[in-house]
Amino acid sequence: MKSGVLHAIVLYIVVVNVVTFIVYGVDKWRARHGKWRVPEHTLLGLAAVGGSIGAWAAMRCFRHKTLHNKFRIGVPVILLVQLVIAVFIAAKRG
Repeated sequence: MKSGVLHAIVLYIVVVNVVTFIVYGVDKWRARHGKWRVPEHTLLGLAAVGGSIGAWAAMRCFRHKTLHNKFRIGVPVILLVQLVIAVFIAAKRG
């Protein structure tokens, strides 16, 4: 894999995780203030497209969605699957 592609992938992962963390934080704020909420499928979708670290960190930081099984179990499972894929890809490169 060329370094430009690797750089783009790393940049994507960083951006999607920062965005996911912020969206989870905004949703928590909105929940506390009785405002319109971010749909759960959007929150889980952000985790699924690479933002699982940001989702997990936001759940811990904001204590948000930690009682919902689809998040409490789903986000760590998504993270684990993404890590396994990353290790598999790295092993094939090496």
